[in-house]
Amino acid sequence: MQIIVTENYERSCEIAAKMIADVVRAKPDARLGLATGGTAGAVYANLIKEYREGRLDFSKVSTINLDEYIGLPPEHPQSYRYYMDHNLFNHVNIDKQNTYVVSGMGDIEQNVADFRRKVQEEPVDIQLLGIGANGHIAFNEPDSVLKEKAHVVELTESTVKANSRFFDSIDEVPRKAITMGIREIMSAKSLVLVATGKEKAQAVRGLIMGDVIDSRNPSTVIKLHHNATVIIDNALYELVASQKD
Repeated sequence: MQIIVTENYERSCEIAAKMIADVVRAKPDARLGLATGGTAGAVYANLIKEYREGRLDFSKVSTINLDEYIGLPPEHPQSYRYYMDHNLFNHVNIDKQNTYVVSGMGDIEQNVADFRRKVQEEPVDIQLLGIGANGHIAFNEPDSVLKEKAHVVELTESTVKANSRFFDSIDEVPRKAITMGIREIMSAKSLVLVATGKEKAQAVRGLIMGDVIDSRNPSTVIKLHHNATVIIDNALYELVASQKD
């Protein structure tokens, strides 16, 4: 696992975007694994800039997202389909028929089955990841066990609270989601995880310090990947380094 410490959050997002862009330039029909959230949005802003400046072509690219809330239709401003459209897809020359965000509406059991099949269609060339304050990746929450395939998850109170900043009130935050499983995430050819913020320090310490794989910090499974990169800014690194076991 490669660890990159940058001077600031903006530089972290630039480096992650360049890694993704380099994959697309080398393989124009690349399959990208995408994430949502504030950090992902900053990465996408850099990709949009590359596209607008004529350095990146998404016309043959396909994408698959990590997760989606249950109960939010795709046109809901907090659904992840809406997020992807408004933070990336609407701003580049990608064919939306080649983008996939699992539906959180209708027959959820069937949606999970469809998601699993979609993941298996072809390998993801590079998977973008964030990390929750509790160490979750996608919506794989801390637990005594982790699931390998796409599944329905009950969101922890800490995750609901963290996500409530995107809603008018915490009561509006969905309590369930569909998420890609750990083995499916790890099947990507490469992983790039970007983290910032003091609330992530404990989780990131578990990820980059020591050799423990702990289901109570799901991000630690990334240590097992053959081509994973973790990008953090210096402010977060200093917090991580100052913590004691």
